[in-house]
Amino acid sequence: MQVPATFEYEKARSVEHALELLDRYGPDARVVAGGHSLIPMMKLRLAQPEALIDINDLTELAGIREEDGELVVGALTRHAELLDSPLVAAHFAIFVDAERVIADPIVRNRGTVGGSLCQADPSEDLSAAFSAARADAVIVGPGGRRRVPIREFHLGPYETAVDAGEMLIELRVRIRPGAGSAYAKVERRVGDWPVAAAGALLVIENGAITEAGIGLTAVGAEHFAAPEAEDYLVGRAPDAESFAAAGAIAAEHAEPQADQRGPVDYKRHLAGELTARALKLAAERAAGRAS
Repeated sequence: MQVPATFEYEKARSVEHALELLDRYGPDARVVAGGHSLIPMMKLRLAQPEALIDINDLTELAGIREEDGELVVGALTRHAELLDSPLVAAHFAIFVDAERVIADPIVRNRGTVGGSLCQADPSEDLSAAFSAARADAVIVGPGGRRRVPIREFHLGPYETAVDAGEMLIELRVRIRPGAGSAYAKVERRVGDWPVAAAGALLVIENGAITEAGIGLTAVGAEHFAAPEAEDYLVGRAPDAESFAAAGAIAAEHAEPQADQRGPVDYKRHLAGELTARALKLAAERAAGRAS
């Protein structure tokens, strides 16, 4: 039987109270909401926080809205809410695609968007999706609020820009009228971590790509992004040739690791193929919105 080490437990009444508790317990305190990542690690003694700060009652951190031309997703928003949101579907199909292949309904009903991003697992789906969309993370702490580009939020495996005493409170994504986006994933079985996955966002004007975002996960892409492939696409036609070339560039710069899900060559091949597939669907969706 797997049993966590002893820890203190506190239930936060507000964001300010949560910050007070984090300050009281120090750097070994952890915020918990869904707990689907943290609790299993605690059971295996891979994580041994001295205190858990429960933020489930902080309704101000939940919900999805449009504000100042941005999609705002509260850190406490459950995966199921992101999946079912008409507002999200209208502007960012990539998030809907990604949520459909994350775990199972039980996990999606309790797991949170903020928790997934803060876990910073190298194979996490939403990290790649938000990277492709070039989201910003809003962090609050003793020094006030600060806004961090998502590509600077993930510092490495299981490491983020959230410092001790701080909390992620929301994600903000600029809405691009007419943009198309998509997410493609290969997994061993339904709901599993990806063998490889790619997300794409495209803005197309006058027959040329004016903005490209590509997110990769499970293939060792730094900051879950493929900037070289993005740069290649800008100014080019949104066609199969461009997408195949961008996929090859993304695969070339990926650094997958062999594991039980597959060897390096297979994962690198998937990175290229899934990038091209996500770009093609993103372009089709952009064309559909423009018609």
